[in-house]
Amino acid sequence: MWIANFLVAASATMVLPFISLYIETFGNFSDAYVQRWAGYIFGITFLVAFFAAPLWGKIGDRYGRKIILILTGYGIAVCILCMGFAQSVEGLFVIRLLMGIVTGFIPTATALISAQSAKKNAGDKLGTLQTGTVSGGLLGPVLGGLLADTTGYFLTFIITSGVITAAATLVWIGLKEVVYTDKNETTQTFSSKEIILFICKRPVLLLVIGMSMIIQTANFSIQPLLALYVNNLHHSENIAFLAGVAFSVTGLGNLVATRKWGRFGDRVGHEKIIVVLLVLSACFFIPQAFVTSIWQLIILRFLFGMQIGGLIPCMTAYIRQICPISMQGEVLGYHISFRFLGNVFGPIIGGIIAGMLNISFVFVLSGSLFIISACILWIVLQRERQSSHHLTKEDNVKHHTTLD
Repeated sequence: MWIANFLVAASATMVLPFISLYIETFGNFSDAYVQRWAGYIFGITFLVAFFAAPLWGKIGDRYGRKIILILTGYGIAVCILCMGFAQSVEGLFVIRLLMGIVTGFIPTATALISAQSAKKNAGDKLGTLQTGTVSGGLLGPVLGGLLADTTGYFLTFIITSGVITAAATLVWIGLKEVVYTDKNETTQTFSSKEIILFICKRPVLLLVIGMSMIIQTANFSIQPLLALYVNNLHHSENIAFLAGVAFSVTGLGNLVATRKWGRFGDRVGHEKIIVVLLVLSACFFIPQAFVTSIWQLIILRFLFGMQIGGLIPCMTAYIRQICPISMQGEVLGYHISFRFLGNVFGPIIGGIIAGMLNISFVFVLSGSLFIISACILWIVLQRERQSSHHLTKEDNVKHHTTLD
């Protein structure tokens, strides 16, 4: 599963850094037009995926996740192949829209590994899986930039599609799916209504699921604009390569720290680590607005990557610890849906802000979302801790009264 995640992540991120540059090949457009449509094209995939993810999760709970991995893998490969044949901005938009139906290979792989992990070490295993995703994300943008600069965009799409096809075939042939159930863990079947009520009755779980949208909105607001931002900082013929480096260095930071954050969360509590990571993410994201050279940007994005890389495994591990295994796929589906919704809002909001003001403001405004999320989660955790302490005191009083 690590190898398949690596291949899919590497291939998918090959094309992301030059989406805005690819749009420019369709005609003579203004910067504002390119920035706006880059946001739309980047975001529409995740808007459709927002509605598809819970359905995939529910199917996975009932019939297994391997079949979903195969379907989404081949589906993504076909869509990326078609992107190479797009003749207009609108055509590219439609292809990315259809791609949203089958987007979900990596989230489904995360759900599969979560279901196969014990609660006590879920963070460690999910962090290990994340290193495969991150390693692919690290290699993909650089390789995609090199291919785009040397061979053109069309061949890059062809190669990307071929690699994802290989990853789906690897899963089909080599993956055996099993489900790990902790002792005394219920295997009861839950309806969608019961699952939603389960989530709503647990404020921290509800917040972790909803907060994933805010985090992704902030993180993805700059993604489609990064190549343009790099071009403003450093004028060069190999701009696609430099954009790929700036894009992928965040993945290098992920690779260095993600497994350590997962292990740390297993020991002290994933919800506590999430608060820390949100604050640190803001500290390294906002200053990217004020850099004056490409190397300053690369260093800050590396440090930002070290923090943001721990959020997904810690949030997924928290869901694994709180939710019964028989509802985990659907709960993770909702979690993934809100992440996809953030992937929609982020590029659109980033494109609008960049068009109205400039790209630097995207870093500042989006970075503030990390701080807001950390504050809200910290307040909810404090209230839950006080409520738990109050209930414990009441139980002790009742116990002593019974003894008397």
